[in-house]
Amino acid sequence: MKKTIKMHEERKTKKKNDEEVPEGAVPAYLLTERVKAGQKKRMEENGNKNCYVGEGFTRKPPKFERFIRPMGLRFNKAHVTHPELKATFHLPIIGVKKNPTSPMYTSLGVITKGTVVEVNISELGKYAQVTNNPENDGCINAVLLV
Repeated sequence: MKKTIKMHEERKTKKKNDEEVPEGAVPAYLLTERVKAGQKKRMEENGNKNCYVGEGFTRKPPKFERFIRPMGLRFNKAHVTHPELKATFHLPIIGVKKNPTSPMYTSLGVITKGTVVEVNISELGKYAQVTNNPENDGCINAVLLV
Protein backbone atom coordinates (compact mmCIF):
# COMPACT_ATOMS: atom_id res chain seq x y z
CA MET A 1 0.00 0.00 0.00
CA LYS A 2 2.86 2.37 0.81
CA LYS A 3 4.39 1.68 -2.61
CA THR A 4 1.19 2.61 -4.47
CA ILE A 5 0.74 5.83 -2.46
CA LYS A 6 4.35 6.79 -3.16
CA MET A 7 3.89 6.00 -6.86
CA HIS A 8 0.78 8.23 -7.06
CA GLU A 9 2.57 11.08 -5.30
CA GLU A 10 5.48 10.86 -7.73
CA ARG A 11 3.10 10.98 -10.65
CA LYS A 12 1.37 14.13 -9.36
CA THR A 13 4.57 16.06 -8.71
CA LYS A 14 6.37 17.63 -11.64
CA LYS A 15 10.02 16.85 -12.04
CA LYS A 16 12.57 18.95 -13.82
CA ASN A 17 14.32 17.16 -16.66
CA ASP A 18 18.02 17.13 -15.81
CA GLU A 19 19.11 16.32 -19.36
CA GLU A 20 20.76 19.25 -21.09
CA VAL A 21 19.57 20.02 -24.62
CA PRO A 22 22.54 20.58 -26.92
CA GLU A 23 22.78 23.99 -28.57
CA GLY A 24 21.39 24.09 -32.11
CA ALA A 25 19.13 21.06 -31.59
CA VAL A 26 16.03 20.99 -33.77
CA PRO A 27 12.81 19.05 -33.11
CA ALA A 28 12.23 16.03 -35.31
CA TYR A 29 9.22 17.53 -37.09
CA LEU A 30 11.34 20.42 -38.37
CA LEU A 31 14.22 18.34 -39.72
CA THR A 32 12.61 17.62 -43.12
CA GLU A 33 11.94 21.29 -43.90
CA ARG A 34 15.29 22.66 -42.81
CA VAL A 35 17.50 24.11 -45.55
CA LYS A 36 21.12 25.13 -45.11
CA ALA A 37 21.97 28.79 -45.57
CA GLY A 38 23.17 29.58 -49.08
CA GLN A 39 21.66 26.43 -50.54
CA LYS A 40 18.86 27.00 -53.05
CA LYS A 41 15.81 24.84 -52.74
CA ARG A 42 14.15 23.84 -55.99
CA MET A 43 10.76 25.55 -56.06
CA GLU A 44 8.71 22.93 -57.83
CA GLU A 45 9.16 19.87 -59.95
CA ASN A 46 6.50 19.09 -62.50
CA GLY A 47 6.95 15.51 -63.55
CA ASN A 48 3.85 14.27 -65.32
CA LYS A 49 1.91 17.28 -66.57
CA ASN A 50 0.74 17.77 -70.14
CA CYS A 51 2.59 20.54 -71.88
CA TYR A 52 3.50 22.18 -75.14
CA VAL A 53 7.10 22.69 -76.16
CA GLY A 54 8.13 24.39 -79.38
CA GLU A 55 10.06 22.94 -82.28
CA GLY A 56 13.65 22.07 -81.50
CA PHE A 57 13.26 22.33 -77.72
CA THR A 58 16.19 21.02 -75.71
CA ARG A 59 16.49 21.09 -71.94
CA LYS A 60 19.10 23.20 -70.23
CA PRO A 61 21.62 21.38 -68.07
CA PRO A 62 20.12 20.75 -64.61
CA LYS A 63 22.67 23.12 -63.11
CA PHE A 64 21.15 26.07 -64.98
CA GLU A 65 17.44 25.32 -65.02
CA ARG A 66 15.29 26.77 -62.31
CA PHE A 67 12.25 24.56 -62.90
CA ILE A 68 12.08 21.16 -64.48
CA ARG A 69 10.04 21.24 -67.67
CA PRO A 70 7.23 18.69 -67.55
CA MET A 71 8.07 15.43 -69.26
CA GLY A 72 4.64 13.72 -69.26
CA LEU A 73 2.80 14.22 -72.53
CA ARG A 74 4.00 16.77 -75.02
CA PHE A 75 1.33 17.99 -77.40
CA ASN A 76 1.80 19.69 -80.75
CA LYS A 77 -1.79 19.63 -82.05
CA ALA A 78 -5.27 20.21 -80.68
CA HIS A 79 -8.84 19.35 -81.75
CA VAL A 80 -10.36 22.81 -82.14
CA THR A 81 -14.09 23.30 -82.68
CA HIS A 82 -15.38 26.41 -84.48
CA PRO A 83 -18.54 27.52 -82.64
CA GLU A 84 -20.28 29.05 -85.67
CA LEU A 85 -19.35 26.41 -88.27
CA LYS A 86 -19.92 23.52 -85.82
CA ALA A 87 -16.85 21.83 -87.31
CA THR A 88 -13.76 20.42 -85.62
CA PHE A 89 -10.25 20.80 -87.00
CA HIS A 90 -6.95 19.20 -86.00
CA LEU A 91 -4.71 22.28 -85.74
CA PRO A 92 -1.08 22.79 -84.66
CA ILE A 93 -0.46 24.67 -81.42
CA ILE A 94 1.75 27.77 -81.63
CA GLY A 95 2.05 28.43 -77.89
CA VAL A 96 0.39 28.64 -74.49
CA LYS A 97 -1.00 32.13 -73.96
CA LYS A 98 -2.55 31.93 -70.47
CA ASN A 99 -3.05 29.19 -67.91
CA PRO A 100 -5.58 30.17 -65.21
CA THR A 101 -4.22 27.54 -62.80
CA SER A 102 -0.89 29.27 -62.24
CA PRO A 103 1.33 31.91 -63.87
CA MET A 104 4.23 29.47 -63.55
CA TYR A 105 2.28 26.91 -65.60
CA THR A 106 1.93 29.55 -68.33
CA SER A 107 5.70 30.06 -68.50
CA LEU A 108 6.37 26.29 -68.45
CA GLY A 109 3.78 25.60 -71.16
CA VAL A 110 1.59 23.30 -69.04
CA ILE A 111 -1.86 22.66 -70.51
CA THR A 112 -4.84 22.14 -68.18
CA LYS A 113 -8.57 22.71 -68.46
CA GLY A 114 -9.30 26.38 -69.16
CA THR A 115 -5.89 27.14 -70.68
CA VAL A 116 -5.89 29.58 -73.60
CA VAL A 117 -3.65 28.27 -76.40
CA GLU A 118 -2.66 29.93 -79.64
CA VAL A 119 -3.45 27.75 -82.67
CA ASN A 120 -2.48 28.12 -86.31
CA ILE A 121 -5.44 28.77 -88.61
CA SER A 122 -4.23 29.41 -92.17
CA GLU A 123 -1.04 31.13 -90.94
CA LEU A 124 -3.07 33.44 -88.64
CA GLY A 125 -2.65 33.04 -84.90
CA LYS A 126 -6.03 32.58 -83.22
CA TYR A 127 -6.80 31.68 -79.64
CA ALA A 128 -8.68 28.64 -78.38
CA GLN A 129 -9.67 27.61 -74.86
CA VAL A 130 -9.16 24.04 -73.69
CA THR A 131 -12.48 22.42 -72.69
CA ASN A 132 -11.34 19.02 -71.45
CA ASN A 133 -8.81 17.75 -68.93
CA PRO A 134 -5.88 16.56 -71.09
CA GLU A 135 -4.37 14.52 -68.25
CA ASN A 136 -7.40 12.25 -68.22
CA ASP A 137 -8.23 12.13 -71.93
CA GLY A 138 -4.81 12.05 -73.59
CA CYS A 139 -5.81 14.67 -76.18
CA ILE A 140 -6.58 18.38 -76.25
CA ASN A 141 -10.11 19.53 -77.13
CA ALA A 142 -10.64 23.26 -77.43
CA VAL A 143 -13.19 25.83 -78.60
CA LEU A 144 -12.10 28.66 -80.88
CA LEU A 145 -12.46 32.09 -79.27
CA VAL A 146 -14.14 34.24 -81.92
